[in-house]
Amino acid sequence: MTAKKKTIKVALTTLGCKVNQFESASFLSGLKERGAEIVPFSGKADVYIINTCAVTGKAGAQSRQMIRRALKNNSRARLVVTGCYAQVATQKVLEIGDWSLCIVGNGYKHRLVDIALSDRHCDLEMHMGDIGSEKEICPLPVQHFPDDRTRAFLKIQDGCNSFCSYCIVPYARGRSRSLALAEALAQIKIFVDNGYREIVLTGIHAGMYGLDLVPPVRLVDFIKQATAGFPAIRFRLSSLEPGEVQDDLLELMATRRNFMPHLHIPLQSGDDRILKEMNRRYRAADFVRLIKRIREKIPQAAIGVDVLVGFPGEDEAAFDQTYALLAGLPITYLHVFPYSKRTGTAAAGLANQVPGPAKDDRVARLRLLSDRKKTEFYRQHLGTSRPVLAENRNNRYRLMRGFTDNYIPVLFPAQENMSNQIVDVFLDRLEDGIVFGRTV
Repeated sequence: MTAKKKTIKVALTTLGCKVNQFESASFLSGLKERGAEIVPFSGKADVYIINTCAVTGKAGAQSRQMIRRALKNNSRARLVVTGCYAQVATQKVLEIGDWSLCIVGNGYKHRLVDIALSDRHCDLEMHMGDIGSEKEICPLPVQHFPDDRTRAFLKIQDGCNSFCSYCIVPYARGRSRSLALAEALAQIKIFVDNGYREIVLTGIHAGMYGLDLVPPVRLVDFIKQATAGFPAIRFRLSSLEPGEVQDDLLELMATRRNFMPHLHIPLQSGDDRILKEMNRRYRAADFVRLIKRIREKIPQAAIGVDVLVGFPGEDEAAFDQTYALLAGLPITYLHVFPYSKRTGTAAAGLANQVPGPAKDDRVARLRLLSDRKKTEFYRQHLGTSRPVLAENRNNRYRLMRGFTDNYIPVLFPAQENMSNQIVDVFLDRLEDGIVFGRTV
């Protein structure tokens, strides 16, 4: 009688962006299909998978910390390190410790499950390659996300051709590559069949979607097909560059009920000199015109903005220019990041690096501005009804939580079985920055 093969216990942790979260969900889907037992990362496992991030110095430090934590949990385990930090800082990963280590580059993530579960491996394996020469996106199908969420992420694009002077991502992810239209629609159907009611279209540079396909496909045309083919599903965009928010996209967002009125657009700086040093391809006045155009066409839209604070050479005048520009615009919220020097980028060698305390102060000021903008936006929508995707009751108020179409988080009384339903909610009041409502 043959002995029963031991079930492999696998723990996985993910750092960074929505793209990483999608890829990790694909790993989990594949691992479960192969019979692996998924266990918490804090416990003992046979295999630890760390999907790393390198976008900032802090993200790199967190990636190293998670590797050390896995080693501490079980020094005899096999570690599989992947993601952007593994791609651009391979030597630093190798220097962390002595264990059974496998490094999987971003171009080999479609092979990660096979690599992680293989019973034939060495103490050190390197599955790497020239990410800059990759021509096709990794096929990474997903069945479920790990936390029973109602919203799914769909990676439609990978890589970036922009080479902003502060950004390590093109070196970690390679050139822009798109998921074939038929494959993207097939993944949407999988999500729909598995009960998801909202899909967030994401990518490293999602606005480049389809331009590398043969024949080319425009992002707006893909969204037209997706929203028409799945009318009961809400679609939301993650992030677009300013020059990619065209009138036909705004028209579709204004008229297609299941295309959510929510845009996230990186500004990075409101000072033209800094934008030029960043190798950004627009100027502050272009951004102002864009925000006003969005607000005219879709008055109720949520508009999020990325800001990078403390870029080399950003003096008080340049920061004040950024602050004044944002304070005067009808935006909804800010994602504020301190500049982090990344070895290998053009900005790493620039003079006039901004001291840490100055960066911290500027970040704090912009985050306070973001809080005020968010509160103002929420207040503008009190007394109105919005469609809300009910999610869960995991909050101290024991109320149902969900997001409106224009991304306002709201708490409201509801039965447990209302979870994962789209309901109309009257936005009633605002208390301590929280919107409370009631079903209509």
